[in-house]
Amino acid sequence: MKIVEVFNVAPASGSNELLPSKTSLPLTFFDLLWLRLPPVQRIFFYEFPHPTPLFYDTLLPKLKQSLSLTLGYFYPLSGYLIWPLHSHKPIIDYTSGDTVSLTVAESDADFNHLAGTDLYEATKSHHLLSHLTISHEQATVLALQVTLFPNSGISIGITSHHAVMDGKNSTSFIKSWAYLCNRLGEDSPSSLPPELVPFYDRKVIKDPCELEAKYISDWLKHGGPNNRSLMVWDLQVPEESIRGLFQLSRSDIEKLKQFVVSKQKGKKNLHLSTFVLSVAFAWVCRVKAEEIKNKRVVMALNIDCRTRLEPPLSPTYFGNCVGGKLAIAETRELLGEDGLIVAVEVLNEALETLKDGVLKGAENWSSWLLEGLVTDDVKTIGTAGSPRFEVYSSDFGWGRPKKVEMASIDRTAAFCLSDSKNGDGVEIGLVSNKAAMETFASLFVKGLAS
Repeated sequence: MKIVEVFNVAPASGSNELLPSKTSLPLTFFDLLWLRLPPVQRIFFYEFPHPTPLFYDTLLPKLKQSLSLTLGYFYPLSGYLIWPLHSHKPIIDYTSGDTVSLTVAESDADFNHLAGTDLYEATKSHHLLSHLTISHEQATVLALQVTLFPNSGISIGITSHHAVMDGKNSTSFIKSWAYLCNRLGEDSPSSLPPELVPFYDRKVIKDPCELEAKYISDWLKHGGPNNRSLMVWDLQVPEESIRGLFQLSRSDIEKLKQFVVSKQKGKKNLHLSTFVLSVAFAWVCRVKAEEIKNKRVVMALNIDCRTRLEPPLSPTYFGNCVGGKLAIAETRELLGEDGLIVAVEVLNEALETLKDGVLKGAENWSSWLLEGLVTDDVKTIGTAGSPRFEVYSSDFGWGRPKKVEMASIDRTAAFCLSDSKNGDGVEIGLVSNKAAMETFASLFVKGLAS
């Protein structure tokens, strides 16, 4: 791969609204939870079977101009995460003149292989992503890379700081960039529709249980005392990790649903949503494929809290707003004949607790992250992404993505869920060792066929 150029793109105001010359956004307890976790990385692959000059002469200028306009709405992403000595918590600091790096590169890798459905080495896509610049004192919060695969395709890689925005925000940013890029050249400068305009008021986040103070205290003590470092955890990708993407069509999900209903035997009324069925099925396949020996397995579920808080937040609230619920199952039960039923039941039990309030148990969230569950013999698996993000709707003007991949799950070993390329069902991304991935793929197919 060769780096062609690195551009520093500044926010531009495309409407009548003036950008602030200097401003800061404080982190909330939702943000602080993720302070030192690795960045979130996604890659959007697009087919582009055209001559190289068309990319450099036409597409790249449009991408740069529309990015500048998009940053006019998302201007904090041009700033820095800092923890000033006078502040009890970190802030996002934006000053006029701050920029986002946009790396333009060319790759001679096989586009159709990377953008296809075959299993491949997890690190093979790493060259399609740029890195944040992070020190103990400050961190950039967004890095972008556009990579041309001559005569075959383009990828757009986004790396975002986990303490600054969640998955809903980062996909909303990409959708906003795509929306404005698609409309460049029209008579009047385009503005974002209301459903994409970020909402910045932090006063809407209430903290009656003083979660902020607890999370800050936990981070200061972690590697402390008084550890104010902004360095993120350097989680390594296990050697010989393999990446895969698996689809559950609507008919597959309906088949799983009917199977669970037939096995319920008059048990309580279970909530059989696409999310529950997809996670349950993938969970059981993975426990078998990885031959997990721990006594219990925990599925950590990410819950978007925007609509669940009192009062609810704007759907476009900018910043993290994700909570956690834990579904816990005995490994031997997941491995048993009724493993799928067990998974569905414990997922239902975990989600049922949302009725007690989405923040119930939130005082434990930072401990879960920092120390894991304080019980022996437990394997924890996380979930990331959501089909509701609709990542496949990000069309910059040359069609929908051929594939969208959450690259960063190779460090966290989480499942990634998304909508699917053809709009039929959901996609599940996973990274594991070669033998486990091949077994998972086999179990996935067999489980749907039987």
